[in-house]
Amino acid sequence: MFDPREKIALFIDGANLYATSRALGFDIDYRKLLASFNQRGYLLRAYYYTALVEDQEYSSIRPLIDWLDYNGYKVVTKPAKEFTDSTGRRKIKGNMDIELTIDALELADIVDHYVIFSGDGDFRTLVEALQRRGRKVSVVSTMASQPPMISDELRRQADHFIDLVSLKGDVGRDPSERPQRRVDTSTDDDDSDY
Repeated sequence: MFDPREKIALFIDGANLYATSRALGFDIDYRKLLASFNQRGYLLRAYYYTALVEDQEYSSIRPLIDWLDYNGYKVVTKPAKEFTDSTGRRKIKGNMDIELTIDALELADIVDHYVIFSGDGDFRTLVEALQRRGRKVSVVSTMASQPPMISDELRRQADHFIDLVSLKGDVGRDPSERPQRRVDTSTDDDDSDY
C-alpha cells in the first residue's frame, strides 16, 4: 500500500480521530504516529486540525496543541463557535473541513500519498479531486465501532482504507497509561495524547 519512495502527508481531523480512538478504547501516541509513517515513506508534512474554545480559562486541548507544534506537526486551529440550539442548550461547533481541504489541494503538486485521519463523508469530494490529480489517498478511521466511524461513501472513494484498529500496536497507548489531568468536557478534542 505504501511505496518507500512516496512523499506522504498526514491530514488529521483532531476531533474525529479523538472520537474514533476513544470508541476503540485507546489513545493515540502522536510521537509513535509520526515514527510509524516515517517508516512507510518520506513523511513530508503532518497536519493536525482542531477548533479551540477561546474564552475558556483552561482548555484541555492546549497541552496537546503545544506539544504537537514543537514536535513535527503543523497545527491548524481556529476559534470554535458557540451557539444555542433550538432546545436552548449551549453548543460548541468547530468544523475544520475547509482548512484541511485547502491545505491538501495546495500540496497536490508535491505529495504522492495523502493519509486522511477522518471518517467524515464530507471529505469524499476532496479524495476524488486528489485522485483526479493522480494522487493516492488512504483514509484512516474504523469499521469496528458501532456504528462505524467512517462513512460508506468516503471508504468507497479512498484508494485504501486503514482501520485504526490495525494501527493500535504502532500508534496506540492504553488509556491507563494516560497522565491524570483535569478533563474539560466542553470540547470534542483531547488534552494529552502525546
